[in-house]
Amino acid sequence: MGVVIESEVWEPNKALYIFLFISCVFSIFCLPRKSVSNVIDHAPPASFQRKFLLLYALASVMQGLWAVFGEYELAYYGFSKEQMLTFISVGYAVSLFFGSFLGMLSDLVGHKKLCLLFFMLHLFVSTWKIVVGTPTIWLASISLSLASSIFSFSFETWMVVEHDKLGQRQDSLNDMFWLMTFFESASFIGSQVLANYLIDGNVNKNIKSTWNAAAVLAVAAIIYVSRGWKEAPQIAIFKDYHISLHRHAISDKRIWLLSWAQTCVHFSLAAFWILWAPTIVADGREVSLGLIYPCLLGSKMLGSTGFPWFFHGRLVLRIEECLLYAFVIMGLALSIVAYDYQEIGVLVSLFCLFQACMGVVLPSLARLRTMYVPNEVRGGIMSLSLMPANAAILFFLILVLIMLTLQRGYYQYIGNSTIIAFAALGLFSAAGCMYLLKKWGKQLHQSIHHL
Repeated sequence: MGVVIESEVWEPNKALYIFLFISCVFSIFCLPRKSVSNVIDHAPPASFQRKFLLLYALASVMQGLWAVFGEYELAYYGFSKEQMLTFISVGYAVSLFFGSFLGMLSDLVGHKKLCLLFFMLHLFVSTWKIVVGTPTIWLASISLSLASSIFSFSFETWMVVEHDKLGQRQDSLNDMFWLMTFFESASFIGSQVLANYLIDGNVNKNIKSTWNAAAVLAVAAIIYVSRGWKEAPQIAIFKDYHISLHRHAISDKRIWLLSWAQTCVHFSLAAFWILWAPTIVADGREVSLGLIYPCLLGSKMLGSTGFPWFFHGRLVLRIEECLLYAFVIMGLALSIVAYDYQEIGVLVSLFCLFQACMGVVLPSLARLRTMYVPNEVRGGIMSLSLMPANAAILFFLILVLIMLTLQRGYYQYIGNSTIIAFAALGLFSAAGCMYLLKKWGKQLHQSIHHL
């Protein structure tokens, strides 16, 4: 097959930005009345919502800030492709062997403390880089990976536990789930804007300015958390906690199905963010990736605004049904990409569709966790469910690293399309889990209350 290298840099149509922006605004302003009342209410739960969303936005900006110029930063300090791959592999190894158990620690000592640890880890890395200058690949990878693990479960768990203490309505909690997804994506776009502003077109000269920004945000968040919330001591007895975690994780088949679905989502997301850029620029094509990135996140924001319509509006669907359809659509989108379709516009459209469905999937899974997973073990269940995904990602990364070390093209053994195909298969299996969860839900509902 002949390869045609495009002479012009491909950019998304500006109309796409306008469409995504108008669609998000229209969808929010036309939310069902129940959802609107929950957002603008002045009751104590709503006050907590606003404070928490501000904190979560800060955390999301910090997460995105490290990702925007991460590869450029490593290249700036002379890291080779193998060293960069080692950096990512070490991060997933830390997430697998240490981050998977932080959820249990969060349940035992308190979720606020783990959220504070998240900001302290970011402050530590940014301060280290400011003082020392040359980053230590192991230190930065370990610290940021632990922070990412905490970000994946602790904020959500803390929010759910605090809402339970405030005696919130289920509708209010459901709205927090889609708002967190919306604010996370918006904050990632904001982090890109902030990083580009600080870099000002000169990565080599202004790369340190991103570290200063991360340090300032971390200090502000630590002060905000320390003074803004009072969390009662939550040191549980480890033996009782272990019994409760074992009882729910082993005996409840619904939690097994939900955990596997979460694993598949985590793996597909990781594979997507690692491979979307290499897939688009394959065969030497020139593409403005920085302009595609906000389109992907904008699609995710738009998808999250559709969540209230499925459960408050006229399009009422059972949560498992909604997830089943979303997983099938995402699996089909990645299957087409895995088939190695070369048209850039089609690839970008499929990736946007994938992210739009992800905007619906993430709050929907959070809602299912609220239905099936007790709050006292929520953090442990969430973190443990990520172990298989982290192990699979680490396996592929090590395999690629070995091929590069042997100076043999890894594409001879395993290509990007193969990894994406595995992600698609995982999403199809997640759809099967939702089908079984819908089928078994009523049957297991009575038996789980007798445990």
